[in-house]
Amino acid sequence: MAVIFTATYTCNGGFKLSELMHKFKRLDMNIVVDPVSGSIHVVDDIVYDILDYYGSYNNDDIVNFLRNKYNEDDIKDAIKEIDELKENGAIFTEDIYKDITNVRGDSVIKAMCLNVAHDCNLRCKYCFASTGDFKGGRKLMDFETGKKAIDFLIKSSGKRRVVEVDFFGGEPLLNFDVVKQLVEYGKEQAKKNGKIIKYTITTNAVLLDDEKIKYFNETFTNVVLSLDGRKEVNDNMRVRIDGSGTYDVIAPKIKKFVESRGEKEYYVRGTFTAKNLDFAADALHIADLGVYEVSVEPVVEKDNKDYTLKEEHLEKIFSEYDRLAEEYIKRYEEGNPFSFYHFKINLDNGPCIRKRLQGCGAGFEYIAVTPDGEIYPCHQFVGIDEFKMGDLEHGIVEKEMQQNFIESDIYKREECTKCWARFLCSGGCYANNYNINGDINKPYDLACEMQKRRFENAIAIKAYKLLKGDDNDKKI
Repeated sequence: MAVIFTATYTCNGGFKLSELMHKFKRLDMNIVVDPVSGSIHVVDDIVYDILDYYGSYNNDDIVNFLRNKYNEDDIKDAIKEIDELKENGAIFTEDIYKDITNVRGDSVIKAMCLNVAHDCNLRCKYCFASTGDFKGGRKLMDFETGKKAIDFLIKSSGKRRVVEVDFFGGEPLLNFDVVKQLVEYGKEQAKKNGKIIKYTITTNAVLLDDEKIKYFNETFTNVVLSLDGRKEVNDNMRVRIDGSGTYDVIAPKIKKFVESRGEKEYYVRGTFTAKNLDFAADALHIADLGVYEVSVEPVVEKDNKDYTLKEEHLEKIFSEYDRLAEEYIKRYEEGNPFSFYHFKINLDNGPCIRKRLQGCGAGFEYIAVTPDGEIYPCHQFVGIDEFKMGDLEHGIVEKEMQQNFIESDIYKREECTKCWARFLCSGGCYANNYNINGDINKPYDLACEMQKRRFENAIAIKAYKLLKGDDNDKKI
């Protein structure tokens, strides 16, 4: 049989998602992806080779090209199988979404990043937030401003019942008393308004203690903790005000938190730079601390610094993602699995077509609020004056800016229209695009290449597990 295995990811609401066929080899499999239909095929060598010519040459030519490698009848049979896939809309599918515009219409705010601390007890060298103050001075959010923010979220969420608040900084644990006050206030207001508020927090874990661990486990839906991996790597970039490292302080606290967390959501997030291009070792180091949910993400830096990632680093980065995928499978087979954030992909009921075309919803479904009550499209735009959308007193007043985010989709980005992964990444991060290229609609090329490699490995892992008969772990 030429096509060994086929899976299709679909979009909620009956939509199916590709214009370009994409093929690659990973984990000893030949994998073919049809981006629009969402079909993923594991195929044998003959089909894989035929696809280099299919659609550009007639069948006789294809047979002539490959007759020295394969039996003629086998080539013809494989071509027929590809014909059937095409007729069934599983490969070379036409993009039916390019004429869709304004697919989200009048969206409501469903999530808020609440910057309760524009201050930090660390001075991480790569910090996008200017070591915590977002270039606006060190300050903490007071309770009254936080109350107004929660009121604004509830009012702006329309009929949506479940909303999210992410406590962020800087370091939000510098303002832990206000965090607790706001959680209690949010519970009261949610009950009055028929809402449910899910709380998350992102912390460097320096101030984590037994009280906070207990509180987070009882109250918070998700907790994100920061650790870059190996001690020498972490302590090179994640340092205190006096320049000393943090690993010896935070690693034991993170281990303790993870051991207490049970089945509740969390993940430990690191950053890799040009200083640790062998970052697979850092991801595995975090896993070896007993952490199941691991994320190690590339630094985003436009300036030419000694840690800036560049095009010349891509081959090494690709090899590290491949190494992580291989180690994922090895540990999965040994019964000692871990989850890598960027290898998670849902092939069953992924985001709807609106989400696939437009991405995260920054500026119209998601906002960030500063200690002064200023509103920005997301936490990564905070402090950039041209992206101030309004404030808690007057609401979102920059309607044109908000509309620009609403109307932004993958078809506004020429590079995306030609990319096989466009329905998986939705055009990348607005903030990264702006910070590197000065335009939310101009993709950050380096991030695109890394993202595509991550998707290839995520698809390969999912295919491997499904071939093994394991379809219980929907998000891997």
